[in-house]
Amino acid sequence: KKPEIFLVGIDCRTSNNAGAAMNDIPALWERFYSENIISQIPDKVSEEIIALYCDYEGDHTKPYSVVIGCPVSMLDKVPEGLVVKQIPGGTYAAYRAIGEHPQTLIKTWGEIWQTDLPRTYTGDYEVYGEKFTSSSPQEVEVFIAIEE
Repeated sequence: KKPEIFLVGIDCRTSNNAGAAMNDIPALWERFYSENIISQIPDKVSEEIIALYCDYEGDHTKPYSVVIGCPVSMLDKVPEGLVVKQIPGGTYAAYRAIGEHPQTLIKTWGEIWQTDLPRTYTGDYEVYGEKFTSSSPQEVEVFIAIEE
């Protein structure tokens, strides 16, 4: 069970077809870091970075949005050019991608796609916290929204 989270960051639309995500998602991360987006997000509740997969047009084979940002406590000062998304509270299957990044994360997603989890496609997300930034091997937590 996870509570709802409000996320402020940047986004793009992509899909897992023809390698689109393999280009779009790294480009979004590059923009996040090169434009120092983290410093533009007010009212952060932590320095964790979240990558949210949302607004699915169906299952993981259909287009979806990716938002990279930080969890926030308030939404009244969102800078122009940034987006707000709500990660719904609910039941999530938890995974850990431990090891060399991004290879272990790509492998973890491949495993998730092969499962028969009762996914809701309401909002899946990755958490890049202290275990990612200051530990070796790196660890990314992955949460997949599932039916209760």
